[in-house]
Amino acid sequence: MKTINDFNFKDKKALVRVDFNVPQDDQLKVTDNTRIVAVKPTVEKILKDGGSVILMTHLGRPKGEVKDEFSLKHILGEVSSVLGQEVKFVDECIGEKAEKAASELKPGEILLLENVRFHNEEEKGDEGFAEQLSKLGDAYVNDAFGTAHRAHASTAVIAKFFNSTKFFGLLMAKELQAIDKVLKSGEKPITAILGGSKVSTKITIIENILPAVDNLIIGGGMAFTFIKALGGKIGNSLVEEDKIPLALEILGKAKEHKVKIYLPSDAIIAESFSNDVERKEADIYAIPEGWMGLDAGHKSRDQFNDVLLNSRTILWNGPIGVFEMSHFAGGTVALGDSIAEATRLGAFSLVGGGDSVAFVKQFGYADKVSYVSTGGGAMLESLEGLELPGVAAINN
Repeated sequence: MKTINDFNFKDKKALVRVDFNVPQDDQLKVTDNTRIVAVKPTVEKILKDGGSVILMTHLGRPKGEVKDEFSLKHILGEVSSVLGQEVKFVDECIGEKAEKAASELKPGEILLLENVRFHNEEEKGDEGFAEQLSKLGDAYVNDAFGTAHRAHASTAVIAKFFNSTKFFGLLMAKELQAIDKVLKSGEKPITAILGGSKVSTKITIIENILPAVDNLIIGGGMAFTFIKALGGKIGNSLVEEDKIPLALEILGKAKEHKVKIYLPSDAIIAESFSNDVERKEADIYAIPEGWMGLDAGHKSRDQFNDVLLNSRTILWNGPIGVFEMSHFAGGTVALGDSIAEATRLGAFSLVGGGDSVAFVKQFGYADKVSYVSTGGGAMLESLEGLELPGVAAINN
């Protein structure tokens, strides 16, 4: 893996693709700077070498039009604050103005280009647009794992204009190493936890990870499709009727690969999808009509805890209850506690996927696990075994 650690950037201008697609409030102030903080080590390494940094990113979905609300000038202050120095800004990313700003950049300085998605050519992966961007730097660094699954001009196509000076940033390298640890080099036993609402969104992940893992915990709404496939009565719980044959197929494949599947044995149930309703605990195979499962029960939590404390590598993607409602967050909190304890005991734990990442941040588990992925879709495609365009562009 060619990373920035393999190169000295002295007197070089590094064109760094980052993912600063950050959330903002009504006043366009950044509300979560995690993605900016994540690329700080890459920027610092280049500057320490005596190089300069030209940052390029997208923000929102302007669909090829210049729209003030999506201008990067609104996040410039936050970027400067996080990186610890004044960051220069140019309100274009290609053309004379951008080229002039880049050429005037001195070693130790940082320049932020305007939103690359103000140009339709970015998302089309236009080679001419990529070539214009490439004129701005001496080396290309991709540190935008969150967009690595897109074959866009600035994330993949541009790399062809940097034959021997294209590298992974430190964030990108950490993301790829974390996924590799789960799928290829992880210490056994390896346990994957897949939650969330639908089996259909996780099929390819399950099929790809079965040869790599020892245990698979299936929770959340998707568990009910498996429970019904096994003859359970699930009341009004979420189910994908058309995926019942597939659930049985997955259970068969797991047996072939000698993977132990763990499904919840009990559930916290309610009569409607609401936080303020009567709830009780029930055997997950015998949920009464008119009731629905909204969280993993206490027996399930204990069983999952035993599996996790005996694991050396853990992948977590998806909650096992409706954690957004306080009365149905207990199962996911218990799972977080188990993973945190396993991590404390020396296991490697990787958390990825929008809802799981939202949970660990909201409930304070981010520093209790080994690694929290910054790239939702990119991580999922990696787990599905797909080669990401942004990764292939550096490797090839």
